[in-house]
Amino acid sequence: MQFGIFTVGDVATDPTTGRTPTERERIKAMVAIAQKAEEVGLDVFATGEHHNPPFVPSSPTTMLGYIAARTEKLVLSTSTTLITTNDPVKIAEDYAMLQHLSDGRMDLMMGRGNTGPVYPWFGKDIREGINLAVENYALLRRLWREDVVDWEGRFRTALQGFTSTPRPLDDVPPFVWHGSIRSPEIAEQAAFYGDGFFHNNIFWPKEHTKRMIDLYRTRYAHYGHGSPEQAIVGLGGHTYMRPNSQDAVREFRPFFDNSPVMGGGISMEEYMEQTPLTVGTPGQVIEKTLTFREHFGDYQRQLFNVDGGGLPLKTVLEQIDMLGEEVVPVLREELAKNRPSDVPDAPTHASLLAARDAERAQVAEAGV
Repeated sequence: MQFGIFTVGDVATDPTTGRTPTERERIKAMVAIAQKAEEVGLDVFATGEHHNPPFVPSSPTTMLGYIAARTEKLVLSTSTTLITTNDPVKIAEDYAMLQHLSDGRMDLMMGRGNTGPVYPWFGKDIREGINLAVENYALLRRLWREDVVDWEGRFRTALQGFTSTPRPLDDVPPFVWHGSIRSPEIAEQAAFYGDGFFHNNIFWPKEHTKRMIDLYRTRYAHYGHGSPEQAIVGLGGHTYMRPNSQDAVREFRPFFDNSPVMGGGISMEEYMEQTPLTVGTPGQVIEKTLTFREHFGDYQRQLFNVDGGGLPLKTVLEQIDMLGEEVVPVLREELAKNRPSDVPDAPTHASLLAARDAERAQVAEAGV
């Protein structure tokens, strides 16, 4: 199991002080969050991609390359790379470059995003969102796996004799997760290629999440990649912790109530009942997170959101300390219990390289 942090990089006002950080402060805070994640022994840091206020992470590879130079073990990822509005050629080049700079400590999550206006900003039609995701990703895979590509499709100019540079590190393409909250077509796409499926379930009830993951697992097996239980699944989570649950609830309530996403409707208590949000003690976070395996089966990656909504950096770093010191060690131990031996770990560059070399050795032996 991999455990980590994801951030959407919003710039929001702290409702308890009225202060709004500058864009520079928020960007630097995201770097500090990643460094703290490595310091406390977490495995992954993931950043979103947005091109509109109030968000700042418009260039994930720039940020992740900067973080790569300041970390040693942390896997660097995205909590969305916009496969619909980015040119797949540029994605291929940018993330291969990041792969080299990070010595393979990276992967990425493809998604369509949740901001409709981004499509026309980049010359795309939102009504073609699914088709863009399917076609662009098909091209991206070829760019990473073929030295010379001839290609023609609906949504970009044709390629003739094109070579994407740099080539993937060790000739092993980065591992890809497909992130979707509501689109079965994306679960199908992940299953077709044998890629990972990440359901960022922070806003959704478990029944919906289970339907999406079950679909992905079933189709993963259908396409011959392994049993449903061997499919590569990632989940999101959302926490706010204090040693005393009453303090956690009291402190987080203003941030919940003023959230444009969570607040303004049902109460925080009702929201916690219906979604993975846990506001309470580290023990309560452990208890709720352990139910994820009961609902969705053994899985490979668990990312938590602990920032955003105006939470001050000092408080966010305290949250990460609690995750690293009190929550994740228990989760690692508990989720390892009774885990079937044929359920794979989360793919890494090292494991993908080993699998590639083993496959080549088998082919060579068969040819002798």
